[in-house]
Amino acid sequence: MAAAQARGSARDPRVVIIGAGMSGLLMGIRLKQAGIDDFVILEKAADLGGTWRENTYPGIACDIPSHFYSYSFAPNPGWSHWFAPGGEIKDYFASVAQAHGLPARIRYNSEVAEARRSDGTWRIRCTDGTEMEADMVVAATGVLHHPRMPDIPGLSDFRGACFHSAQWRHDEPLDGRRIGVIGTGSTATQITAALVPRAGQLSLFQRTAQWVFPLPNPEHSRFARWCFRRLPGAGRAWYHLTRLLFQWTFSRAVLGHNLAHRMLAGIARRNLERSVRDPALRERLRPDYEPFCKRLIISPDFYDKIQQPNAELVTAPIERVETEGVRTTDGRLHALDVLVLATGFEAQRYVRPLQLINERDETLEEAWSGGARALRSVAVPGFANFFMVAGPYTPVGNYPLIQTSEIQADYIMAFVERFRNGEASRFEARPEALERFVRDMDAGSERTIWRTGGCQSWYLDERGRISMWPWSFERFRREMRRPQWQEYTVS
Repeated sequence: MAAAQARGSARDPRVVIIGAGMSGLLMGIRLKQAGIDDFVILEKAADLGGTWRENTYPGIACDIPSHFYSYSFAPNPGWSHWFAPGGEIKDYFASVAQAHGLPARIRYNSEVAEARRSDGTWRIRCTDGTEMEADMVVAATGVLHHPRMPDIPGLSDFRGACFHSAQWRHDEPLDGRRIGVIGTGSTATQITAALVPRAGQLSLFQRTAQWVFPLPNPEHSRFARWCFRRLPGAGRAWYHLTRLLFQWTFSRAVLGHNLAHRMLAGIARRNLERSVRDPALRERLRPDYEPFCKRLIISPDFYDKIQQPNAELVTAPIERVETEGVRTTDGRLHALDVLVLATGFEAQRYVRPLQLINERDETLEEAWSGGARALRSVAVPGFANFFMVAGPYTPVGNYPLIQTSEIQADYIMAFVERFRNGEASRFEARPEALERFVRDMDAGSERTIWRTGGCQSWYLDERGRISMWPWSFERFRREMRRPQWQEYTVS
């Protein structure tokens, strides 16, 4: 990467982007659109796609309408379903990256081990020994990509196939076999719905019941896809229609006991009452917390599949795993051939385990010893010229991440432009600005369903602090329209 010119004259900043998932590709596109070419995207894996590369389990699909789960500047007229299958989403990101000339900017198999700032420059070292320098670093490492492995005694003793849902073994036969799934989140319900028709027996091990919203997932008709291809206005209209529907329903429902929450919570409750025939099973599937306290499960057929003769909901706690299967605390051994760990991700890790070290030799781990915090979700005091897409307090819980990432990328570009124009070369979040921001976040979260709904979820960190944006998306967009420069030390 070429050296940047002296401060006071126009120059291209050297930018390193970490991660070639949805947000990393987006950041690269924004740099290209601004005419900035001195950047590289470092990707730890051998391919792009982030979440949609890692997760390839049976039944995987987005829980956001597909036309809305697209870059606003790159509509896809070819989505096959209302909620796109995971493979289609990964292919979409690959095609957008190709259209914007990003493949030449991506270095695969380049996991960042350390980024250290000294003498006004970031020095990046990858695990393979590759080193480079940058004026700015943007971490686009995503939220749900570090698998959480359950702490269950005897897990390594199981003689069958055992793997996390994000590390799916496609060479493992499934048809007619005894399959166990641990977990009941979105991933587990999608896997269950997909595998019950194939399994000889499927046992779903439930620790916490989930509310399920019964949205269908039909294919787009040939006529609809013709309209999306031939009439660009039709695709834009559908995008904005789904945006408004989501914005005024699901996005609002997490903000408190409002009309949207009452309406959608009622639908989820009626879905349970009307879909599950056996009263005993219905009660075992009934959560003891408010809908939307955890991320709502979107599934048109989970309740139907869990009631099939070859499916069983297991609610007795797991005592241990044995060679032949899972033993629960009621003494029963559930004999299995395949055990799937749909146990989620370490959502609070953000950029870690990357070692980020500032000019005072302080690590990000030390700076976050009291919990992960970032000003406006993108900047951390003490770490100049380091930015995050989808950092702490991003509206992951109440809006599609692809839309919030566009807003954050544009916000970060304001710093890049000031650097390029020679106005400044160093940007650092002020500690007092972060403290005010966090106090506002904490106060706002007290009224959300995440706080009042009576559950524990990955929206809360290890100290019980809610690390999600607690207000409307409109407010997020308004406050992120441009940096409030008084919140930063600029020099």
